[in-house]
Amino acid sequence: MSRKMDRIILASASPRRRELLEQVGIPYEVMPVNADETITETNPALAVEELSRRKALEGMKQIPADTHDTVLVIGADTVVAREGQILGKPLDKEEAFAMLNSLQGKKHQVYTGVTLAKRVSDGQIFCDTFHEETLVEVVPMTEEEIWGYIATGEPMDKAGAYGIQGAFAAYIKGIRGDFYNVVGLPVCLTVQKLRALSLKQ
Repeated sequence: MSRKMDRIILASASPRRRELLEQVGIPYEVMPVNADETITETNPALAVEELSRRKALEGMKQIPADTHDTVLVIGADTVVAREGQILGKPLDKEEAFAMLNSLQGKKHQVYTGVTLAKRVSDGQIFCDTFHEETLVEVVPMTEEEIWGYIATGEPMDKAGAYGIQGAFAAYIKGIRGDFYNVVGLPVCLTVQKLRALSLKQ
């Protein structure tokens, strides 16, 4: 795959997504974008697909149309959903507490949408947009435990106010589905899609 792709660009500043791409040996460049993150969809699966597509297309705008490189841009977005309600990143500690309190002792879903954008031979931009869903169960937590976790600083830049790969692992009873999807990128599915797209000229 890397021989066919001159450049793979991650349109995200997320250190977790960078680590996952590095973990599976995918060479890439980072190009953070300022895409509009306003959610217009109420369905969480459609919402993350919408946001990932915006990010990928915004990243593609920064690539000169006359470049001779074959460029593929990865856009991704993750949300937590509880009883149909979408939970993004908390605005402050109080909102982080409200989110975590609503998740403790219950099951919820994590959705990550991914868009792979590529200019094909006729100059048009081809997008492959998809999502992955993972079910997560959190053990009951006391208010003291929730505030203690918030004090670590981990919740403030994460959807649903927690990171499964950090200190919150102590409260994860189990998951059903792709673990890496909860971290921020469904690695296996993304790699398979990248391989398929690398063959499209």
